[in-house]
Amino acid sequence: MRAVVMERFGGPEVLRLRQVEDPVPGPGQVLVEVAYAGITFVETQVRSGNAPPVFETPTLPRIPGNGVGGRVRAVGADVDPGLAGRTVVTTTGGEGGYAELALGRAQDAIPVPPGVSMPDAVALLAGGRTAVMLHRQAEIEPGEWVLVEAAGGGVGTLLVQLAAASGAKVVGAAGPGKAELVRSLGAVACLDYTRPGWEREVVELTGGAGVDVVFDGVGGPVGTQGMSAVRPGGRARIYGMAGGSWPQAGEHVKVISAPPPDAARTRALTEEALALAASGRLHPVIGQTYPLADAAGAHQAIESRMTTGRTLLIP
Repeated sequence: MRAVVMERFGGPEVLRLRQVEDPVPGPGQVLVEVAYAGITFVETQVRSGNAPPVFETPTLPRIPGNGVGGRVRAVGADVDPGLAGRTVVTTTGGEGGYAELALGRAQDAIPVPPGVSMPDAVALLAGGRTAVMLHRQAEIEPGEWVLVEAAGGGVGTLLVQLAAASGAKVVGAAGPGKAELVRSLGAVACLDYTRPGWEREVVELTGGAGVDVVFDGVGGPVGTQGMSAVRPGGRARIYGMAGGSWPQAGEHVKVISAPPPDAARTRALTEEALALAASGRLHPVIGQTYPLADAAGAHQAIESRMTTGRTLLIP
């Protein structure tokens, strides 16, 4: 099969298309014919050798990719044979997704519900479960002001929708050219966080009080600036550090923390996101797709902040 192989850490150019042996499902595994593979920002950090501290340095060579969707070609021992031929989305255990065939645990394979396209299902596999979890943990009340950073990204676009559906007044913060998209998803405003003083504009929008909740997946200076827009006693849910470091929250902010979900909880969150999409209440934004052979181009676009929503690979 064809697969994207990474033999060393470095820039996007280390992602090379290769011919490799087809994987064989072992006990408890399924073999998926990959129709779409998802890409997350953290995968670009792992590739560069600058992964967040919570991630272990992977061994090389490896095939990146932690989320795929497609038809189950074969199943391993101790797996329900009825899964063969089903259309599913699944995690891969951290690697193996950028390929024509990928292995996943049978317990992680989730049938795609009617009414949800395969690209949407793959887009929701990582971002959907994350957004649903974060939204629930924030306990947003109707009428609250909510700031969503990286509001034009895969998780951010979903958080804007979920918060707006809860009756919140949502302010997005995103890079240039993404304001129209973010407003179309339910935000009352979207500010360019590359412009100095954007956080003060957020406070002005709330009448000077500050927002009640901030979702921060950016970290670094942008994350710290966002924290300054939170009212005293407001809440922050920090879930990423795309900017390279954790933000400084300040004593005026209550930081929401929770242990990572276990496998059963992760599956339940993914199923909830897919159900919301099937009912028309959640719409993933797929901003761009790339052929498998151009995985390097996809990584480069994500790192340069040129993308919107989720980015997918097509084998």
